[in-house]
Amino acid sequence: MMRFAPLAAALLGLLPVPAHAAEPLGPPGLPAAAFPKPDRPVAEIIAPLWAQEGQRDRVDEVGQVARLMGIGPGQTVADIGAGSGYYTVRLATRVGPQGRVLAEDVTPDYLAGLERRVATLPNVTVVRGEAHDPRLPPVSVDAAVLVHMYHEITQPFGLLHNLAAAMKPGGRVGIVDADAIPSRHGTPPALLRCELAAAGYRETGLQVLDGGVGYLAIFAAPAAADRPEPAAIRPCRDTATRTAPTPR
Repeated sequence: MMRFAPLAAALLGLLPVPAHAAEPLGPPGLPAAAFPKPDRPVAEIIAPLWAQEGQRDRVDEVGQVARLMGIGPGQTVADIGAGSGYYTVRLATRVGPQGRVLAEDVTPDYLAGLERRVATLPNVTVVRGEAHDPRLPPVSVDAAVLVHMYHEITQPFGLLHNLAAAMKPGGRVGIVDADAIPSRHGTPPALLRCELAAAGYRETGLQVLDGGVGYLAIFAAPAAADRPEPAAIRPCRDTATRTAPTPR
């Protein structure tokens, strides 16, 4: 039997055509190879959801983060590494019909699931990014959240540099993570501060969230003139995060 490519099959009516396939929204930023690699382990991506949604709702996880970050109606918010869409759908309600949520991810299965979940939400756009580049429109985002995924970013300096280009002046970046070493799916706050500072970000607050969710660290994204050149970035040394010594 002849096999049809997915697009051809969809056009022939054999498969449903997605309402909007996830694509990059912005031009490519600087390539991953331009940046130094982090001097620490990088955790493997293992699931699109950090914990059960009901458990997270009971402690109002998204509400805590949104209040601390000042996320409200009319804003454009990027959910970087959106995974299952837990934050995406709740932020869509918070920003309202005049706001916008950009649900970005790099994993094809997660993107497909996001497409299905947000199909009825007109203020959500699913974005296919790259591991080092969220591929968001320049100067378009009021706030960005990275939830329990920073430790999984293979090229954090590249992602932070390219994300900064998408932030509006005064844009806030909030990182939710566990206070644990990356190999145990967390990021020690001291290491996070060091890596964000190396990319030109300025910390404006750190709060342990209620309900065992982890901590929220908030940073001001650097303006274009304040972003360090990739060659000037120095990886942070933190031997406590290592699973084994790195040869030199």
